[in-house]
Amino acid sequence: MNKISVWFIRMALIYFIIAASMGVLMLTWPWWTRTYIPGHAHLNLLGWVSMTLYGLLYHVVPKHSGRPLYSKKLGWVHFYVANIGVWGMVLYFGFVGHGKLEYGQQLLYSAYIELLSAIIFVFNMMMTIKVVEEKS
Repeated sequence: MNKISVWFIRMALIYFIIAASMGVLMLTWPWWTRTYIPGHAHLNLLGWVSMTLYGLLYHVVPKHSGRPLYSKKLGWVHFYVANIGVWGMVLYFGFVGHGKLEYGQQLLYSAYIELLSAIIFVFNMMMTIKVVEEKS
C-alpha cells in the first residue's frame, strides 16, 4: 500500500477513537452535547469517514486502473490540507459552542480549507481516471 493511503488510514483511525471518546463524554456529561456535537460530527464525517475513503481510493484507483496516481505531490498536499481543515473545524466549533462567536470567521476559513482539500482530491482522482480513459 502506498504511503499516502497508509497515512490517511492512520489518521482516520485516530479520528475514529477521538470521535468515539467524545461520544462517550457527551453521554457522561450531557452539557458537552450542546458544545461539542458539531465537532464530534465533523470528526466522524470528515475525520473518520472521509479520511478512510481518501486512503482507500488513493490505493484502489491506481492499483485497479493499472496507472500511477496523477500526482503524489498533490496527494500529500491534500493530506496536510485535509487534516488542517478537520482540526480547525473541530477546534473552532468548540470555541463557537462555548459562546465565543468571534471565532466564527476562523470556523468559516477552516471550512474553506476543507473544501479546498476536497477539490484537490477530486482533481487528482479525475486526472488519474482521465489518463486511464485516454489510454483505453
